[in-house]
Amino acid sequence: MTRRAVSFGAIAEAYERFRPGYPPVLLDRVLAYAGHPVHTALEIGAGTGKATRLFTQQVAAVTATDPDAVMLAELRKHVPGVRTEQAAFEELRLEETYGLVYAAASLHWTQPECRWSRMARLVQRGGVLASFGGPLRPADPAVADAVRAVRAPFLGSDEIPSPDGTHPEHAMQWPGTELQQSPFFTDVRQTVVERRYALSAGDYLGHLSTISAYLVLAPAQREELFRRIGRVLPEVVEMEADITLHLARRRHEP
Repeated sequence: MTRRAVSFGAIAEAYERFRPGYPPVLLDRVLAYAGHPVHTALEIGAGTGKATRLFTQQVAAVTATDPDAVMLAELRKHVPGVRTEQAAFEELRLEETYGLVYAAASLHWTQPECRWSRMARLVQRGGVLASFGGPLRPADPAVADAVRAVRAPFLGSDEIPSPDGTHPEHAMQWPGTELQQSPFFTDVRQTVVERRYALSAGDYLGHLSTISAYLVLAPAQREELFRRIGRVLPEVVEMEADITLHLARRRHEP
């Protein structure tokens, strides 16, 4: 898992090109949950700034962090002037607190042993934690089955398993499951933002090229797998890309 977590820098430009952004309704839901203006925010695992550019529209001071210098350099091209810090979550300084700490498809890369205790030291008492993301899959079951079949000899799955083993059909998904057990957070909520869009076959393969499960394959394996996937794709791939949003509030005590 650690190898997958640090595999993105080599494809920063492709990540920016092929990964989708986030819709305004996501920011609206976070701010509505906060219930008051949010002035400071810390972003964990900002990547190329897909979520950064959304949150800087309403939050005056956003600090975008990522362990990869190349990803942050790409971010600064698209969100000039934003404050950045090259650091993994476990390396962040704990002297400063924020009204909002958020993670876009990145919280699963953090270390479970210290995840919530460190998070509690970064979120102001009464402040908000937001985590959001979700897999992107072909909406047509026949296309999804065909891709899965040709992928099987190379990869069992290209998705990140639930860090705490929560079943995909469980009503509350991770990290909500852990947040409900944490002594540091309360008022845990889960909501889904529905998202659908279409990709050309080439852009779908471009998207796959930014997913960590493929990035850690040997180059020859990856090229052969993409050739096989390309053969079973329609010209246009309809995508199902719902975003699951988890929100929680930092307890005033302890």
